[in-house]
This record gives sequence, structure tokens and C-alpha cells, in this order.
Amino acid sequence: MKKLFLLVLITCILLTAFAQNKPAYVLYNAKGKKVSWQKMLRTLQQKDIVLFGELHNNPISHWLQLEVTKDLKQYRNLVLGAEMFEQDNQPALDLYLQGKLSPKGLDSMARLWKNYPTDYAPLVNFAKENNIVFAATNVPRRYASMVTKGGFQVLDTISAKEKTWIAPLPIAYNAELPGYKNILTMMPGHGGENLPKAQAFKDATMAYFILQYYKPGSLFIHYNGSYHSENYEGIVWYLKKSSPKLNISTITTVSQKDIHHLLEENKHKADFIICVDEDMTTTY
Repeated sequence: MKKLFLLVLITCILLTAFAQNKPAYVLYNAKGKKVSWQKMLRTLQQKDIVLFGELHNNPISHWLQLEVTKDLKQYRNLVLGAEMFEQDNQPALDLYLQGKLSPKGLDSMARLWKNYPTDYAPLVNFAKENNIVFAATNVPRRYASMVTKGGFQVLDTISAKEKTWIAPLPIAYNAELPGYKNILTMMPGHGGENLPKAQAFKDATMAYFILQYYKPGSLFIHYNGSYHSENYEGIVWYLKKSSPKLNISTITTVSQKDIHHLLEENKHKADFIICVDEDMTTTY
């Protein structure tokens, strides 16, 4: 009887401790089943390309990007790349990685995002410290703006040099992909049918430069906004179109009030889903 009482007491203490626990995030697989960090890593180790979808101002996204990268470096040779660097800024990024440019110099020569110092500098510095190639994969924003205003045809007017910073023309485009159709619903009146084309232009360019920098036998980790790779569309669609045999895995980040059960709407968005408490403070 005494042993039973002690067992009940210990169980109550453990349950109370669990109830008081407030994790910042919970990791799920595509079906909404909780998975461990180690299980996710074991899966990612076997891939050619990992697309890590972030919420741009979410500190958990940025912290876990760094942790995933550090942990996978123990098992694989890495190549890194990011939406946050535009391809015409690759020379400046390379100079910084080679130690030939200071952080201030990089800030002057490249168009860095406002949250670069807190959210992306740790990734770039990790690459620098470990002699890892870091690719600037995104289209220069002025060309995306041109497409928003005038469609893909305006790209025929740019110079040969400028065309080296974007995906080869003509840009393949599937207007029926749900992600592109949803853009028209989410942002009516902002560019019309050209707005999803600008998104596709970015996706196509990021996929193109991922493939340009990918090294067979290595693992390429790409950091991008979650919408660019969710639901296996966007960048994934373009990668598969060009190289269908690539073994790709996706991670995405979502925000919920209750993180202990993944909402149906957030299932199947990626192979691994980081569910973050919606009360999490933002980086900007």
C-alpha cells in the first residue's frame, strides 16, 4: 500500500511538473505527430537539399536554423544559401567569407536585411569559421519589382550581365499551383496576375542558384521564407522540375496559440513543422 501511495505521489509530481512546463516550440512531422530533434536530424542527414522555411521575424526559426546547421555539419559536408542575399551581392559575400571584407564593409557593399545582425549574421559567420560556401540565391529585388509591374516579358529588356543574376529565361510558370493562386486572394489589387509571377520569379531564381552551387555528395541547406517552400511548392517545384532525382526535405515554421496539438491547417506543409507559441516575441 505504501509503495502504491509513493507511485501515485511521484506520478502526480511528474504530471504537475509537465503541466507547468512552457516549451517555446514543438516539432512535428507532416502528419502532425510529435517527433524528436534527433529523429529529424537522422532524416535530414540522408538528403541532398534541405529547405528551411522561416517566419522572418521569429527568433525560434533563426535559432533552430543555426542549430540544425551546426548539428548537420557533424555528419555532412555542407553548402549553405539564403533568400536573404541577392545574387548580385555574391561578390561582397564571398569577400567577407574569405576574410577580405569587414562586417561594416559587407553592410556597405551588400543590401542586407534590417535583421541581418541578429538573425542571419550567425549563419554567415558559421560558414566563414568553417570554410563553407554560402550562396546568395535570390533575384535582385529591382527585377522582381519589374515583373510585378510588367510581367515576365520585361526581363527581355535587361542586359546580358543582369541576366546572370536571375534564372535563365524564359521563366517556367504554373499559374494553377495553389500557392500562386492564393497570392491573388491574399493580396488583391497589388499587381494583379503579375504578383504571383514575381513570387515564381524569385522561386525559380533561388532554385536555379541552389542547383548551381550544389555539390554532389554534399548537403545544401537553404534558408528562405516559409511560403517559398511550403506545401512542396515554390522552390521545391522548380528544383524537381530541373532535377527530379534530388532527395529534398523541407522544414517550415508555424505559429499557434496551443502548440501541443498541430492544427489541421498546418499539417502536410512540410516534412517537419516547427510549431511556435504565438506569444513568442519577434525580432522586429
